[in-house]
Amino acid sequence: MEVESPEELGYGNIRNNLSESSVADRVLGDFTVDLAGLTLLYGEHRGEARLRELIATQAESPTIAADDVLVTAGAAGALFIVATTLLDAQSHLVVVRPNYATNLETPRAIGCAISCIDLEFASGFRLDLDAVAHAITPATRLISVTTPHNPTGTILSRADLESLDALAERAGCLVLVDETYRDLTHAQPGASAASISARVIAVSSLSKAYGTPGLRVGWIICRDAELQTRFLAAKEQIGICGSVVDEALGAVVLRERAPWLATNRPLNVTRLRIVRDWIAGEPLMEWVEPAGGVVCFPRMTVQAEIDVDHFYASLLTSHGTYVGPGHWFEMSKRFMRIGFGWPREEELRDGLAGISLALREH
Repeated sequence: MEVESPEELGYGNIRNNLSESSVADRVLGDFTVDLAGLTLLYGEHRGEARLRELIATQAESPTIAADDVLVTAGAAGALFIVATTLLDAQSHLVVVRPNYATNLETPRAIGCAISCIDLEFASGFRLDLDAVAHAITPATRLISVTTPHNPTGTILSRADLESLDALAERAGCLVLVDETYRDLTHAQPGASAASISARVIAVSSLSKAYGTPGLRVGWIICRDAELQTRFLAAKEQIGICGSVVDEALGAVVLRERAPWLATNRPLNVTRLRIVRDWIAGEPLMEWVEPAGGVVCFPRMTVQAEIDVDHFYASLLTSHGTYVGPGHWFEMSKRFMRIGFGWPREEELRDGLAGISLALREH
């Protein structure tokens, strides 16, 4: 996935970039900020206090306080800290697939046993809680899920998350919820999963919903103080603290959370409607409509009898369009992740039209 990323390919070589999984990137001038007086010292190891207060506030739960927050280098840094703290070669992980690569590759590098719970198109990519329960062993340390899910856009209900917490309580393990897209639901976001119990670890960042991935600001929310101390120790070994510049700017971003989400949510809904209309008129593609996020994971129908490698090559070289092929997520290349929040509307429409044309080129 990293080798084939648009950063490696070169953004200038893509006319319609439908591979991104976030809203459009913002510029520093979008924010009113003066950092001239900022001292470039080692920052607070847990993260700047005002930023942690804002993260606790956006969790939308009175049970979550700033002391429950650890600021990390993006959600990727948070996931790495959680995995390397909790897993070892003798432990077992239950994890949803398809998934963001870090949720799979870091545990594989650690060498723990892994049971993947595969989401199926036929069942609307719904998580099978019974399959999770059956996968748990005495060595299970962690159950790992994502909601809203990348790449399908499906959402776990509060009841589903509470059921996972109940499974973890019986098994004596923990639940990791990657909720990086929580602020990209198509309705008002619910409370952070970490509000359910001290067994639930929530991870998120400013990258996907806020258009500021260049600020490497993510976080772990966990109400288990002893566990947070262990996560802090891992963070200190990796990088001591975060960038005080990133954290100062991150606080500015989160202070503007409410108006930003209110402005951006209708735009995402409009983009989703564009993709919905395209799918409805494209007999060679089918999907499970996403309930959240700004990505979807459609697949070519059985009628699309094509050479998939030729399709992807033609899509880029002949139609200037780039998507995330299914193998990025250990799925068939007949699936593709389409990001509809990052490109401009005309790029999205042109890219979708390019997919239709490439599907018919043999």
